[in-house]
Amino acid sequence: MIARADPNESLNVLGEALQTCSTNPMTGFLRDGCCNTNDQDHGSHTVCVEMTAEFLEFSKLAGNDLSTPMPEYGFPGLEPGDRWCLCAARWQEAYENNAAPRVVLESTHQRALEIVSLEAIREFAVDQ
Repeated sequence: MIARADPNESLNVLGEALQTCSTNPMTGFLRDGCCNTNDQDHGSHTVCVEMTAEFLEFSKLAGNDLSTPMPEYGFPGLEPGDRWCLCAARWQEAYENNAAPRVVLESTHQRALEIVSLEAIREFAVDQ
């Protein structure tokens, strides 16, 4: 029998304890390395992804340049292979445009499922 996570912990889309997405670069709305969220996270930065060149270009063309460093905000700029807590709606948009990056299910917060379907993100899972 698989042990369930403590209900007071952040849970991932598999119903287990949320795992770290990335600490290099440091990610997460709360900049804790996890795709944790709270009521101030209006973008729902809850989907842990592995960046691809295709997605970075798609995001840049959509008005969200994630590859250019912005040191004034402590943002190093992302490269293919980097893991990052992405806005669930941006992942869904990329999915609908055949540009979705791979998803780390164990590090994707369950609140992402308010915007994306488990079936869709499972198609792109790196950890299955």
